[in-house]
Amino acid sequence: MTRYGLLILPATNRVYARAAVDLTQAELEIFGRSALDGRIGELDTAVVGGASYITFTGDGLTERDLAVLGNLSAGYALFEIVGELLRPIEWSRLDRYDDDLLTIQKYPGKTNEQFTKLLLNVTLLASDWATEMTSRRFRVLDPLCGRGTTLNQALMYGFDAAGIERDQKDVEAYRAFITTWLKQKRVKHRVLESGPVRRERKVVGRRVRIELAPTREEHKAGQTQLLDVVNADTARSAEFFRPQTVDLVVADAPYGVQHGSRTTGQGLTRDPLALLADAAPVWAGLLRPGGALGVSWNTHVASRDDAAAALADAGLTVVDEEPYRALRHRVDQSIMRDVLVARKPA
Repeated sequence: MTRYGLLILPATNRVYARAAVDLTQAELEIFGRSALDGRIGELDTAVVGGASYITFTGDGLTERDLAVLGNLSAGYALFEIVGELLRPIEWSRLDRYDDDLLTIQKYPGKTNEQFTKLLLNVTLLASDWATEMTSRRFRVLDPLCGRGTTLNQALMYGFDAAGIERDQKDVEAYRAFITTWLKQKRVKHRVLESGPVRRERKVVGRRVRIELAPTREEHKAGQTQLLDVVNADTARSAEFFRPQTVDLVVADAPYGVQHGSRTTGQGLTRDPLALLADAAPVWAGLLRPGGALGVSWNTHVASRDDAAAALADAGLTVVDEEPYRALRHRVDQSIMRDVLVARKPA
């Protein structure tokens, strides 16, 4: 049985860096169970030359397996452990664009990029298409997309990305960023729509739709991605996106500290449960059967059991296996973040 050492990617956020080892162990176990037929085992940690490694055994890992593992949210480099030596292992990632697509934006309240990737990964791995991570073009919806951190990660993977956000300033900031970035990087793209959405002579929202591809050749061949962002209330998502057209719903709920949650009935509230009760049935309706929803939130303002009940009430089946329960971690003194993932029955 081959033993491997996974070098953890340094994190600029010191608090997240302290949690990264435990989170990556849980994420690696989820990868092993969902996409690698349980061939990952004996997870442990080790310090080699002053650097932290996660160690594990892998039974006959193939090139395809390594291409899957290359997308671990905090994975920096992989080595085979041979006695007291580390032999570098070649692996690949899904990444289609330069990494500044994820890192260049800086603003208060931005979700850590490593965590955003982890949340997308564990949601995808709960879907019926976990083994197709490197071959399927998923459609990802962030129904609380803010300034687009999750949208950018989905684009980086080569997926289609859709988002809805109530704050017009955030949507305008993201539109300005992504259009400028695409031009500066000379990424082949075409703006399909940008402006108000009118129905019955009334403005019901604003929308930007962009078709893009990492190369001119792919664009010419029609191998394009679609970015679709709407400025409207998330509870109205079904007015803009057709039912059962989304593979994954990924949401980082407001933590009730800097930002509150807005609901149709209550307006601004610190309680994300009201938001989930209002919007989760709508999000579930957009999911294809077999799809998955992943949400993170602050446990100081809502318990895990209550959040799980809200997803169950929306007709989803909560994934409650042990590694999914090990994703809880501290963000700061006022935020203890947890993750819930639920499937839509096929």
